[in-house]
Amino acid sequence: MFKKILVPLDPAEPGFADEALAKASQLARDYGAKIHVLAVCPEVQSFVASQLPEGWQQREIEATRLILDEISAKLDVPAGEVDSQVRMGTVYHEVIEEAEASGCDLILMTSHKPGLSTYFIGSNAAHIVRHAPCSVMVLRGS
Repeated sequence: MFKKILVPLDPAEPGFADEALAKASQLARDYGAKIHVLAVCPEVQSFVASQLPEGWQQREIEATRLILDEISAKLDVPAGEVDSQVRMGTVYHEVIEEAEASGCDLILMTSHKPGLSTYFIGSNAAHIVRHAPCSVMVLRGS
């Protein structure tokens, strides 16, 4: 059914993706799929970045990689069936680009319940659903 499943997660709130990771693990075991875990670190505007200590961005990427490595190691799938990637940029844009670049055929993600602001500016999940190059499964957080 699916060969490669992309699971985007927020490095600031990795526990929010637990349900998506569990579902991806189940699908990977059932269909022999690989799991691709993605974290997107937001870009900081240059005038803010100039006030931050030198090398802060590289440290953020390294810390995020460690989070992804820990999460990947805990997944209930055979060894070698999980890989991960850290990208910098706008969440929905980077998720869509990573799905295309890595050849994923499913994006499996969780989403917060929509609030009033979501109806005016849209959520990352809504942007991804509209523009993804593959199937998208959105699990609504409880």
